[in-house]
Amino acid sequence: MSRPVAAAGLRIAVIGPGGIGSTFAFQLSRAGHDVTVVARRSRLERLRRDQAIVTTTGEKAAVRVAGELDTTTPWDLVLVTVLGSEVDVLLQRLADSAAHTVMFMFNIFESLDRFRDAVGPERTVFGFPSVVATIRDGELESRILGGGTPSTVSDERWAAAFSDAGIPSAAHPDMESWLRTHAAFVVPMLLAGQSAHRTGRGLDRREATALARALREGLRLVRQLGSSITPSPMAVLSRLPISVVAALLWTATRLPVFVRTTSVAPTDELAALIDEMNSTAPHGTPALLAVRPE
Repeated sequence: MSRPVAAAGLRIAVIGPGGIGSTFAFQLSRAGHDVTVVARRSRLERLRRDQAIVTTTGEKAAVRVAGELDTTTPWDLVLVTVLGSEVDVLLQRLADSAAHTVMFMFNIFESLDRFRDAVGPERTVFGFPSVVATIRDGELESRILGGGTPSTVSDERWAAAFSDAGIPSAAHPDMESWLRTHAAFVVPMLLAGQSAHRTGRGLDRREATALARALREGLRLVRQLGSSITPSPMAVLSRLPISVVAALLWTATRLPVFVRTTSVAPTDELAALIDEMNSTAPHGTPALLAVRPE
């Protein structure tokens, strides 16, 4: 039976307090939850000094700080916000923990089965943040998106808890399909924004066409693997001619707000997502590999 999620006073651990993890820790602490952040290196040192998430505007939210997850604490939630490529070293500790729920929240394309198998399907949930955030000199700079782009999680209870904490969230019943669709869509979009930011100009027709082909290939792979393209507007995008998608990318990279929003993604994360897609594809992904950042 699912455990109810209380309105406040939950014990929550956040592993990976970069921009995303720190945003959730800040909001959940402000909402009255008992939040512990698990960090490493310089981020751990700064958090131990402040005993709080500190924003660039001077706001503070008190948190507890640890260098590793306490596996004996019956956490109501352990929120894992490290990169997907960094999670393997945490799986055994998460499996050994007394946490009631473990939520993996990151960009990923591969099957989610290994996370369920490691932690137990009855307490494993997944999510993706609709947050643009970074850490600048130890301080959080964050923008929480809302409206038509809420954070998405696989559990209605946690969607409600996050929404109550000021992070608009919605539940989706098939997060594997959602995450695969998102990765296939967002990688070409972010690469487009990065190129425009780096060169100081919008994409040319050749660049836009190459990224449009990569986007189409990624969405086609989602279907090949037995997942659904979701949400429904993405299915419409997958049916548009390459020339139309290329024109949309060409236009988007001439909009300052698009370039500013999409140019902050880590290049190594985009490369890792392309590698994941290529490794799961029956015949590889030549169009995606052609735009893979080095």
